[in-house]
Amino acid sequence: MYEDHARSTGELARRFAETWEGSDLAYVLGRDHDTGKGGCAWQDGLIEEAATGRKVRRPPHNDAGALLFARTARRRPELTPFAGVIEGHHTGLSDWSALRVRLKGLMQDSQEADEAIGRVAEVMPEILEGACPTVPDWLDPRNRTSMEMLVRMTYSAVIDADRLDTAAHFRPGTLLRPDVNMPELWERYETRRQETLAERRRQNEPSWLDRLREDVYQEAIETAAGKPGVYRLHLPTGAGKTFAGGGFALRHAAQHGLRRVIVAVPFISITEQNAAVYRSLLDPQDGPRVVLEHHSAVNFETSGQQTAGPSAASGNVHPRQGRGRPNPWAKLAAENWDAPFIVTTTVRLIESLFGNTPSATRRLHRIAGSVIVLDEVQALPDNLLTPILSGLRELVEHYGVTLILSSATQPELAALNPWQTGLPQRDIVADPAPLFERLRRVRYDWRTGPDVTLGSIAAEAAQHDHALVVVNGTKDARQVHKAWLGDRQEHPGALHLSTRMTGGHRRQTIRATKQRLKTGMGGTLLVSTSLIEAGVDLDFPHGFRAKSTPESEQQAAGRVNREGHRPARDSVMTIFEPTDGLPPHLIYNRSGIAAASHRFGEGLAAPDDLDTLRAYYQHRYRLQSGRSSTDPNGATGEAIEALREKLDYPEVARRMRMIDNEHSVAVAVIRPQLAEDERKAAQQAIGQLRAGVPTPETYRALQDHMASIPHQELQAAINTGHAVEIAGDLYEWTGPYHPQRGIEPPP
Repeated sequence: MYEDHARSTGELARRFAETWEGSDLAYVLGRDHDTGKGGCAWQDGLIEEAATGRKVRRPPHNDAGALLFARTARRRPELTPFAGVIEGHHTGLSDWSALRVRLKGLMQDSQEADEAIGRVAEVMPEILEGACPTVPDWLDPRNRTSMEMLVRMTYSAVIDADRLDTAAHFRPGTLLRPDVNMPELWERYETRRQETLAERRRQNEPSWLDRLREDVYQEAIETAAGKPGVYRLHLPTGAGKTFAGGGFALRHAAQHGLRRVIVAVPFISITEQNAAVYRSLLDPQDGPRVVLEHHSAVNFETSGQQTAGPSAASGNVHPRQGRGRPNPWAKLAAENWDAPFIVTTTVRLIESLFGNTPSATRRLHRIAGSVIVLDEVQALPDNLLTPILSGLRELVEHYGVTLILSSATQPELAALNPWQTGLPQRDIVADPAPLFERLRRVRYDWRTGPDVTLGSIAAEAAQHDHALVVVNGTKDARQVHKAWLGDRQEHPGALHLSTRMTGGHRRQTIRATKQRLKTGMGGTLLVSTSLIEAGVDLDFPHGFRAKSTPESEQQAAGRVNREGHRPARDSVMTIFEPTDGLPPHLIYNRSGIAAASHRFGEGLAAPDDLDTLRAYYQHRYRLQSGRSSTDPNGATGEAIEALREKLDYPEVARRMRMIDNEHSVAVAVIRPQLAEDERKAAQQAIGQLRAGVPTPETYRALQDHMASIPHQELQAAINTGHAVEIAGDLYEWTGPYHPQRGIEPPP
């Protein structure tokens, strides 16, 4: 029955909004969101569908509920923008200026909406009570960014409630998993961590580095008793950030009644590694999993109404625009983060905060009352920092969030306007400087000049038994790898990592590299793009890094002498400038390159000099900050913050798309090397997406089989038959796949 769904949606939305004192508002909007379905035209279409079995185009049903709320808000006109929650509950949050015009038109011509409202009121008379719902006491309607975020949060609560109740109709069962016992989860984490350490001690005598990591961990656990807010976890690479960050987050959540932990990292490769670590410490032997890994880069709600044209983010024609059909079931299966421990990418977190579509925002309300571990925080894009920091501040001040900024190269975020006043940052490890001194495990060397090429570096690296080369792009990685192979088709010791390989292929390569290094196999050479620089636990005796930014160079150095088994003087990290390589200013922040140019290098500071890094970040942000900046590659996003104040949700979502989505697209690959059972599981998931009713598990089953390529390459592959549509934005790659390098870039 209609009224059952309406009231159930309202009650679920009320429950979701309790964390930020928004229950009354969320209930009313959830209850009234489908009021338009009471109209005769909509009901006639439903009856015709039932009689004929054919899909009938029914009129939109969002106007009546939006009008109903707008009338209720006459007593408090500043609340009228919340009508957009109902108006966009299928299509997405609208621009406030457009919504205002729409509501004005409905006020003047309300016959159809009033007919629907009247019919619904016959079974739900409470919709006509007209009492204006209460809003959180902390809301100041004059603070437009606070209003903007509250509309987002309320929209998320209503969308998730609606989707959950609808899904329960098609797939009867429990709507929500029960609340987790966070103290119990913290105890399980600590118990299993101790068991893991004991097993290591049985195999090897603890080293000085093991003891240092334990000291760091214990200090983090003690600091977790501090009150909620913003914390910095500033540790050198190899000091145990993964364990310390997870332990702090869980104990802090247990002590302060927070309901989940969200770990956001910049690269998919880190989610894969971190999720595996956290699963081993948290997932039960039986029962539902505790750890959810979510990094899908695919939009399954693509609208068939789109027209071919330039991609808003990149200027390229998106291959999916104007093609195919939307997947009508995808909205029910969109990931909603209903799990106590989430490992996701920074892209997905920012999409949740600033997207405007139902699939992007459905999980947003789950962030409230959580601990967010923002890992490798230095990787946040400068051109989006102002809105990101403003949004994170809202979460901390009004939505019960504790934020952890984790990095070996902590950026000076307090130098930027949203965090300059009134938002204290506390250090989890009180004095990190001595740790950086103790853990300095490499010496830097600089290589420049006309004779420095990718080929010369590849040849120099090959003179070592084990060496790591990190370059600035996939074409450069391919060139180095081909130089190592020479005339050979394959060489087991010459390894390659990039996002052109599937997640499972990357993980397999990392495992093979670790095994070769551990057993001392000679001739282990690995070339990688920057994805290796954060969280990938490898320990090479020698490293080479194409010139980039100092934070990236220091992160790459964290893969050299990581365990401190060799003297620093014997472990060299060479920073080189290849004349034939991708210039760093094409992919890294130009202001960062400029701020670093006179601070780091031969005869200057090393990338791990903390004082110089601090001055570098401050200079870098000064070069970019200010509303007067007209350089789209320079400003820190002040123009986007102004759009937030105007409640222009579609334009904010368009401009907040991070680089992973701007220039690349995910494709599913069933690579020839897969075992038969893996192949069948992937094919089954693809089949469900093409013709069935998918679930979140369907999408998760494909995560190991996703690779990334530029948009224009996908378009070319579609034209040549090397890519076949699955659903939404997702295509299956059926073209060549190199057994070591994945999907090859064109020559």
